[in-house]
Parts: sequence; C-alpha cells; structure tokens
Amino acid sequence: MKFENILEEIDGFGPFQIVIIIILCAPRIVLPCHFLLSNFIGAVPPHRCDISKLDDGELFRTLTQEEKLAVSLPVQKDGSPKSCEMFAEPQFQLLSNVSNGTYMPTVQCQSGWVYDNSTFTSTLATEWDLVCDRKSMNKATGTIFFVGVMFGAIALGAFCDKFGRKSTLLASYIMTIVFGFSSAFANSYSLFAALRFLTGFGIIGISITSIVLSIEWVDVRHRSLIGVTGSLAWSIGNMLLAGFAYLVNDWRMLIMTVTAPLGFAVLTWWWTPESARWLLANGKVERAQFYLDKCARFNKRQKMSSKFKLETLSNIEILENQKKNYSYLDLIKTPKMRKLSLLTGIVWYGVASTYYGISLNITGFGLNIYLTHFIYSAIEVPSKFTIYCLLNIIGRRKCQAGTLLLTGTCIAINIFVPKGLWHVRSVVAILGKGLSEASFTTLFLYTTELYPTVVRQNGMGYTSFMSRLGVSIAPLVLLLEDVWKHLPEVIICSVAIISGLVSLLLPETLNEKLPETIEDIEHPR
Repeated sequence: MKFENILEEIDGFGPFQIVIIIILCAPRIVLPCHFLLSNFIGAVPPHRCDISKLDDGELFRTLTQEEKLAVSLPVQKDGSPKSCEMFAEPQFQLLSNVSNGTYMPTVQCQSGWVYDNSTFTSTLATEWDLVCDRKSMNKATGTIFFVGVMFGAIALGAFCDKFGRKSTLLASYIMTIVFGFSSAFANSYSLFAALRFLTGFGIIGISITSIVLSIEWVDVRHRSLIGVTGSLAWSIGNMLLAGFAYLVNDWRMLIMTVTAPLGFAVLTWWWTPESARWLLANGKVERAQFYLDKCARFNKRQKMSSKFKLETLSNIEILENQKKNYSYLDLIKTPKMRKLSLLTGIVWYGVASTYYGISLNITGFGLNIYLTHFIYSAIEVPSKFTIYCLLNIIGRRKCQAGTLLLTGTCIAINIFVPKGLWHVRSVVAILGKGLSEASFTTLFLYTTELYPTVVRQNGMGYTSFMSRLGVSIAPLVLLLEDVWKHLPEVIICSVAIISGLVSLLLPETLNEKLPETIEDIEHPR
C-alpha cells in the first residue's frame, strides 16, 4: 500500500490542505523581504565630503555655499562633486576658472560626509560612514546574509529529516525573530553583520520546510498548484518590500517592519500539522494516524478515518527502512542518488546565481530604486501563472530547461543593447527577471518531487546550500564590472545556459507519485 492511496481516500486537496497553505503564507511572504533587504538598507544616497574643516580663513568664510564647494571639492565628468575626495586646501583660483595647469592635491574626506537624505533617512552606509567603500560594503552585506543561509540550509535540512518539519519551522521562526530584531539594534557594523548571518541561518528553514510540508500533504494532481501558490507568496512579499522600503526610510525600522509578521506565524504554528509521510518514514505510526484522522474529518471523509488502523499504516511501503538513520551521505552512496545530487546541485547553483545576479542589480535602467524593485517583483506574478499552465502540459524538465535558456538569452541581448536605449534594456531585463523567477518556482517543486521522503529535506538542504553558494558569489561577480563592464553579464548568462542544459539530464516527474525510499530512486517500478 502506498501513501498516495491514503491521500486519495481522505481527499488530497480539501479544506485541510487549504488551511496548511494559508498558515504557511505569512512566513513565506517574509522571505523575500529579508533575502533582498540589502537593496535598501545597504543603499548609498548621494553624498560629498564635509568641508567644515577647511573653514579656517577670512576669505573662505565670505564665500557663498556654492563657492565653498567649488574651491573645496574636485568634480566628476558630469560636474557633480566627487564623493570621497576633497582638496587638501581651498583652491581659490577655481573661482575664476583658472587652474594654472598645476596639480591640485586631494585627500580623503577629513571630517565625514554630508548626505542627501531625500530618499533614505538612514542606511548602513550613512550609519557607519561606509560610503567610500560602497560597492564592496553593499555587496558584502548581502553576501554575509547568504553565507548564513548557506550553512543554515545544511544544518536545518538535516534537523528537519531527523526531528520533523513542524519542529524545524518553529526553530526557524524563533531564530529569525530573535536575530532579525536584534540586528535592528546593532551598535556596530561587525555586530550587525554577525546578526545578519544568524538571521540568514534561521530563515532558510522556513523556505525549505514550508514548501516540502505543503507538497507532502497533497495528491499528485495538485502538487503544481501548491508549488506555484507558495511561490506567489514570495512575489507578494517582494512587492510589499518595495512599499515598506518606500514608507519606512530608516534601516532599523525597516528591518523590524519586515520581521514582525513572523509573530503571526508563531501563533498559527500550533495549527500546523506534522507531515504524515515523515512520521511514517520514521516509524511514528500513532502520530501519523492522529494527523490522518484529523485530515479525514476536516475534509469530511469520516468514514475513511476509521480505516486507518495501526496495523494498516504499519504495512505502508514507506516504513520498510524506518529504523535507519539517514544523512547527507545517503545522497551519494548509490549511483542514481549520486547522479541526482550532482545534477540538482548544478541546476540550483545556476538558477540562484542567475536570479540574484539580476535581482541585486536593480539600478541603471532609468527608474528609481523602489519602482524598479516593484516592477521586477510584479513581473513574477504573470510568469508564475504561465509556468503553472506549462508545468502540467510540457512537464517539469522542459520548463526548467526552457526558462533557464531564455533567461540566459535575455541577459545576452542586453549585453549588445546600448546604455542609451534604457527603455529596451528595461523591458529585456524585466522579462529576464520574470523568466528567472519562473525557473526558481519550477525548481522548488521539481526538487521536492525528485528526492525520496526519507532524505527529502536532506536533499533540499544540500541543494539550498548549492543555491546559496551561488547567491553568495553573485554579488562578487557584479564587482567584476570594474574589470570589464559586461563581464558580470557574460558570466551570469553562461551559468544560466549551462545549468539549463544540465537540467535536461534530470528525470521527468509530471504525474508521478512521490518517491518514498532510496530504493524507489535506484529501482523505480
């Protein structure tokens, strides 16, 4: 007897499953608010050196503010003051446009900076005067968070398969709330970075556990719907982030604002059921019977509930290896599991580095940061409805490969489109962003269906580790524009195309029952 047969009897997509989806929506909305938070809290407003220390002469004090700036600050090609340099002493000859052809020595800003606070009241850069190292600082802020996510994926993936989906969710909620709020009160950048690392460590448990718990409770026909619905919660959160950031200009308040909804998630956790699949896989038959009876009653299948006797449940095929403790080593012990792990790892790395390579570079298209982020987020919604239809028509494998190859194509096109045609570049970039999100949506569902129940969270933990490895490197790839302005785009484009081709080597899972044991992978029936 298969677990899928029980789901069919108690209604694999009834009110019970809908409640699970609703309960897990709030925490999934929070995910993008933290994953892409560095776009706003790490933003660098326009700034210039504070010239107050040059105010040491009678002549200087008689000048207007514009004249003081002219004799104190060197200018860029566009005529605006340089952000991180000032003259060693006032250059009064500049007032008459005469430089005498002499070299005018400059120094780093001597007494801090003056910021334009019209867009951001406070950011990490203005809080700790990190502006003159803005590229590496802003990218490092995101990288530190994603390194935490990377290690959290490994730790919480194993924790989830050992102690259960529900326990992992609670641990993730608490860690994210505690470290998220704590980071808003950090009094140094070093402490903030450490707390962001721990926030990332905790929040990834919500990502990898909520989607698996949802899919393990639904029947074969509705897995695509569940996968896309969970992904839509991400898109909603992503759009809300643009609104939150626009309304809350202080970085500390913004962190608290996007973390607060997890308080509601903790309250609803009590109504979150444990995965009956996981319980049976670990020999916890009585608890599995409790949740299956509850599902049957909630879905108005009370007559079926009486059939779930302990003896019947104990004969489910998922229980054949219940006494074995599974670990990450089981992902590479057998030939087909080893191949599956290698291929999914490559695809996850490619999808994540592509998605975040686009998402973390939201300037340069002629729109303000809030509008660009909102458009990037909004385009995900139609892309997900489209991918939902395609998932059930052409299957997971072709969707995965197609979205990645098309994303790479969009990036390649923008390499050749001139900067002046920002309208065209914006349209192509937004299309590429939608395709990359469709690719991510497919991958979460696809991976959940590929790995067997006994190591499903280990598999999700490993692939999430590979994905966050790609995310951690993505901000560093963007820094390569200093070597050649198109080098980051070439790298991201190549990664998208290669991972798209690799995904064609994976098996199709459309209309297939979820594998329960490693034996189901090695010797499918």
